[in-house]
Amino acid sequence: MSLEARCGVEKVVQILSPFKLVSREYRQDNTIIQVGNQSIGGKEVHLFAGPCAVESRSQLMEIAFAVKEGGASFLRGGAYKPRTSPYSFRGLAEEGLELLAEASAATGLPIVTEVMDTRLVPLVSRYADILQIGARNMQNFPLLEEVATSGKPILLKRGPGATIEEWLMAAEYIVLQGNDQVILCERGIKTFETQTRNTLDLSAVPIVKHLSHLPVIVDPSHGTGKWWLVPPMSRAAIAVGADGLLIEVHHSPAEALSDGEQSLTPENYYKLVKEVQEVALSVGRSLPNPTEKRIQV
Repeated sequence: MSLEARCGVEKVVQILSPFKLVSREYRQDNTIIQVGNQSIGGKEVHLFAGPCAVESRSQLMEIAFAVKEGGASFLRGGAYKPRTSPYSFRGLAEEGLELLAEASAATGLPIVTEVMDTRLVPLVSRYADILQIGARNMQNFPLLEEVATSGKPILLKRGPGATIEEWLMAAEYIVLQGNDQVILCERGIKTFETQTRNTLDLSAVPIVKHLSHLPVIVDPSHGTGKWWLVPPMSRAAIAVGADGLLIEVHHSPAEALSDGEQSLTPENYYKLVKEVQEVALSVGRSLPNPTEKRIQV
């Protein structure tokens, strides 16, 4: 007897994609992820802004209030930093998490921060509102399964050498554990081009939205590696349908301990926000936190 002939079965839907639970075939409607009073994946476009790394209390507080004033929905910042060189600044660890929690309490901004190790998931989960899986860990399958059990939304960055299918299959690992709160983040892939840190694949945004119901944001900071390329690529990202932007902001980029060359000053961040708002409105979307600061720029 076929499944369709069984009592109580109205319809059988075949899911042919290798990624089952994250596919459009499985769910037609967009997944909306609720974090506090912010909804990711709907009509509003969100800004996840802050320093690449938490360096000190004064540094984080200054930047947190600046991005809040500029209309950010979320505060991003690294307490644990995966670095190519073991001699580079690798974060303040739990102290950095405590500072993020303090900044969140002061500004009201939810926290997005990276977790790098299965052993750190319980600790980071106590502080973070969204757990980030960095590009280097996109296919760290034990870590994907562990963060899924946290019950927190997961921001999953695309690996630098990953195809879109591999990226979605990584998301499948998380959703398969019962956590469908996955935000996909395009942050550039490695190509033969040397003018930019990575090649920001903006075509991935509409492709993923065609294949999957999960929200997609874009990281133009890591995607280009150059601060002056962040505004135009941000505008383009919103034009092609991104649900948000992950932006690095530092009050003194020349003195930043990590990725200063791709960080915006608060003043340049305010200009970017105004431009992004104009693009969002032109495609029938908007930023959720309009501010006087943005209007005055």
